[in-house]
Amino acid sequence: MTTKAGKTPTSSHRDESFLTGTLTATSGGPSTVKMVEDDIAALAKVAILQALATQKLGTQELVAAMPINAIKATEYGTANTMSPVVGPTATPRDDVVGASTISEIEANAKVGEGVALVGASPASASLDRARTDASGQPLTTNMGMLISDNQSSLKAGLRGPTLLEDFVLREKITHFDHERIPERIVHARGSGAHGYFECYDELTHLTKAAPFAQRGKTTPVFVRFSTVAGERGSADAVRDVRGFAVKFYTDAGNWDIVGNNMPVFFIQDAMKFPDLVHAVKPEPHHGMPQAASAHDTFWDFAGLMPESTHMLMWLMSDRAIPRSFSTMQGFGVHTFRLINEAGESVFCKFHWNPKAGTHSLVWPEAVKINGADPDFHRRDLWESIEAGNFPEWELGLQVFTEAQADAFAFDVLDATKLVPEELVPVTPVGRMVLTRNPDNFFAETEQVAFGTANVIPGIDFSNDPLLSGRHHSYLDTQLSRLGGPNFHEIPINSPVTPIHNNQRDGIHRQAIPRGRVAYEPNSLGGGCPFQSGMHGFVTFPAPVAEDKVRGKPEKFADHFSQAQLFWNSQNDVEKNHIVAAFRFELSKVQVHPVRERILGLLMNVHADLAAGVATGLGCELPKPQPVLLVSTSAKPSSSKALSLTARPGTTGIAGMRVALLVTEGIDAEKVHAVYRALADRKAAPRIVATKLGRLPTGQSGSIDVEVSTEIAPSVLWDAVVVVGGASSGEAFANDGELQEFLRDQYHHCKPVIAIGPSDILDAARVPLQLPGGDPDDGVTVLGDVDIEQIVRAIARRRYFDRQRLAEQYTRSGQLSA
Repeated sequence: MTTKAGKTPTSSHRDESFLTGTLTATSGGPSTVKMVEDDIAALAKVAILQALATQKLGTQELVAAMPINAIKATEYGTANTMSPVVGPTATPRDDVVGASTISEIEANAKVGEGVALVGASPASASLDRARTDASGQPLTTNMGMLISDNQSSLKAGLRGPTLLEDFVLREKITHFDHERIPERIVHARGSGAHGYFECYDELTHLTKAAPFAQRGKTTPVFVRFSTVAGERGSADAVRDVRGFAVKFYTDAGNWDIVGNNMPVFFIQDAMKFPDLVHAVKPEPHHGMPQAASAHDTFWDFAGLMPESTHMLMWLMSDRAIPRSFSTMQGFGVHTFRLINEAGESVFCKFHWNPKAGTHSLVWPEAVKINGADPDFHRRDLWESIEAGNFPEWELGLQVFTEAQADAFAFDVLDATKLVPEELVPVTPVGRMVLTRNPDNFFAETEQVAFGTANVIPGIDFSNDPLLSGRHHSYLDTQLSRLGGPNFHEIPINSPVTPIHNNQRDGIHRQAIPRGRVAYEPNSLGGGCPFQSGMHGFVTFPAPVAEDKVRGKPEKFADHFSQAQLFWNSQNDVEKNHIVAAFRFELSKVQVHPVRERILGLLMNVHADLAAGVATGLGCELPKPQPVLLVSTSAKPSSSKALSLTARPGTTGIAGMRVALLVTEGIDAEKVHAVYRALADRKAAPRIVATKLGRLPTGQSGSIDVEVSTEIAPSVLWDAVVVVGGASSGEAFANDGELQEFLRDQYHHCKPVIAIGPSDILDAARVPLQLPGGDPDDGVTVLGDVDIEQIVRAIARRRYFDRQRLAEQYTRSGQLSA
């Protein structure tokens, strides 16, 4: 019997004192050594026999300790369902009783320590267990064999055929051929990061959910942002809903809030989800368009689904083209329940509010970004975290009772509706900070599996019919996408709490369960693993006493009141953007009656909206679509919180990309002073010129150019600072690329700051006044470096007065921009 060096077979319980002192090291030759080896072998056989006897006796005792199923009676009756009990267990006399094999005490580099892991769940350890590093290491095959030559395949002679026996080549090529897994049907293109959630104060009066158990408690999280419609290789800055999914690795299991950057959705029932996705995906006959909704099938579907009108308003607003992941809100979309230890329930909506504020792109800018950098959002998230500028959101809760919900003019189970903050304020309860980028995009961001049904004690569901269907859809999708039922064992998906259940086998099983029991109730395993009773998840006993029907509640028929609320809550610039977005989308629709049908929906939102869109399409206004239910209950006519401008943020210029645009003869000291000051405030300044290399300065020196305008045009920057020199005006006058850079900044309503002579702006034809003659606060000319004024100008981000006072963002104005 071979044992780990320096150890004899032992147990924490069984008596092996007969081994003590029997092996004494003596001096002598080979015969003495042989005697000691024989003694070890004989005693090992005795230890095996004793272990077998201990296992057999212990199993008899364990089973005898549980003569009946002591909790069987608790399966019956309403009272019992309210208070599940802890499952009965019995403790074995020895660890060996629960062993699959008594030989588990044999240790080596592969099997490990064996009994040392009793009750453990190694897959719940940190991701360190799965990280690998090849630094300083030679190449090997997947079986660990060293590879001598990774340059050439095995051939019969230098010019002969490649041999089938080259198993190294075959393994390498075969693995390569299978490196891609099916992409998500929706939310295929995503970006992720690790971080933590910190609770502001304990919320035990509302919920027993682990992240809210005490003030200051932190919970690890992984967050994945995504677009919805596009494929995995599509562009970032498209007009689309953005996924906002958060996985909490709590000490009570994994909890996922799988939401979006918009608080409502297109449909009310999961039955229509396949139809929606089929309509918005590329049309099947030619596979176009990619990552866009401007085509016939989507708008045909939307025009026949009037409940989508509210979501269409959000989709056509600037919310659909966020400036970055860190400047967009997130929402749980559905109504959930919070449950406290007393079993009391309240309804809840989840809100993520970015500390950097809510900011968006303008459409002409987004179009150019997708050409200049399709990875714009992904790159921004990665570079921000790498630079230590950690994105941060505040989690807010809207909490209300069922009685309050019944009094609302809308139904909180309707995913096309939100709860206005004027009715239920959002209460901040914690903050989420993203602090670490993934080590490997595929292993983490691509393989992470979210699910709306991933909840923990203290969180429960409402009867939202869209949410109910999502529970099935997420799990079902992972089964095919990640290769089978064991996707939870992929490191990024495993919880930090132990996993103990009777689920076995399946493709790609990683865990090696110990013991002979895989069912419950049992006595051979001492009743383990046992049910946890009230310590576990207990479904809230919401009463149900109605007929089985296919239909929707009457309040679901109100399709337009919240679309009207959203429109009324936007400022003039935001309204103009919504009109322009509808106009652009419907201009690509080829079937005229489809356009008319959408205009009929918009007539029920606001006449100005419908008229603005119709004018751009060159068509008459049709009759409004039928209104099935007019809400007569008191409701807010507008909600400030629905405007992006209501959330400017608290982080100033942190994370903003600022171009320091330079030409020959500039003052290098001034450039460096601005650079240092912006970097100190956690902005991301870069020295930009028309080409890379060293640029001559006015002090007979030179300055390093970090980025060229060719690869980083104006649309990739939040602001521009031009440090002029004696000949800067002439340089701009003779360089169309520099002029275009400044004009794009101006037309996209961004800050333009010039230090030095104002002839720089004159050369680029950037006016200092707004249309009408008033000064433009966003075009700043400074005689010398004034850091505070520069920071103030950049922090405002957009100067939409340029747009508001010009033509009302007409189609021709859009193209000229």
